[in-house]
Amino acid sequence: MSKDSLIGGALWEEYSNKVAQRMDAPIHRGEITEEEAKKLGAKLIVADFGAESCGDAVRLYWAVSPEGVIKEAKFKSFGCGTAIASSDMMAELCLGKTVSEAVKITNIDVEFAMRDAPDVPAVPPQKMHCSVMAYDVIKRAAAIYNGVDMSQYEDTDMVCECARVTLSTIKEVIRLNGLTSVEEITAYTKAGAFCKSCVRSGGHESRHFYLVDILRETLAEIERERILDANSAKDFASMSLVQKIRAVENALDRNIRPMLMMDGGNLELLDIKEDGEHIDIYIRYLGACSGCATGSTGTLYAIDGVLKEKLDPRVRVLPV
Repeated sequence: MSKDSLIGGALWEEYSNKVAQRMDAPIHRGEITEEEAKKLGAKLIVADFGAESCGDAVRLYWAVSPEGVIKEAKFKSFGCGTAIASSDMMAELCLGKTVSEAVKITNIDVEFAMRDAPDVPAVPPQKMHCSVMAYDVIKRAAAIYNGVDMSQYEDTDMVCECARVTLSTIKEVIRLNGLTSVEEITAYTKAGAFCKSCVRSGGHESRHFYLVDILRETLAEIERERILDANSAKDFASMSLVQKIRAVENALDRNIRPMLMMDGGNLELLDIKEDGEHIDIYIRYLGACSGCATGSTGTLYAIDGVLKEKLDPRVRVLPV
């Protein structure tokens, strides 16, 4: 299926290649039967969830081992191509995780995993809400597995009840996409698109969080971090070794590790050495990253670029 036949026109350019591929040929679409689950020595979990905000629905299948590990995950999605792609990635992110780990997956994790590049959104703003179903159906499956009510897994910081968007989701969307207005938040998440009680105080229903306040506070946090990063870059050369290590770790935690961990990887800082011309930072890849071909190409360039920008242009990252 061609791009134009799926969506058409310039709008298609707002979708990542990963989304296009999963729309056209989802990897994990299908179902798991009781017999298939038994062959895996696993318990079958089937969970359904529908999004009232757009009318889409998804069914998630898990085969869970006696140790609580998700050995197989499949889905059926009843909705648009973006919902199919999001559900497919959601199922993939569940694989190999324990149920308690999978329940921490958010719709932001799903969208971020579908990006071709860390700083380019995978879908246009009006389709961002399609990944919310993935966020909710995982919690439904975990609730069924553990024999508890789904509310046990609800984020108590729910900002928009209509679109089921949480505080952490809104803050991450603002950060990842550089949003500066409430209208942009609504375009990306659907928060505030319906009853509008969560936009600002004074609506028909009182809320604990309001979009205008979240936006203002998040932008203030980003500005404080920008100033901190600027000071770190200015002072990095004169720091002690211990201070340099702390600055590098902070930059990795903020800008690199979240991306690696979504794919089951990580890295550790081994050493920092200087020769006057370069500041060599030695790292070791962990988990899935240790055997990944991009560890010496794209991933390495991304790490190197971030540390050069945040700390010192003389930084050189060397994997061991």
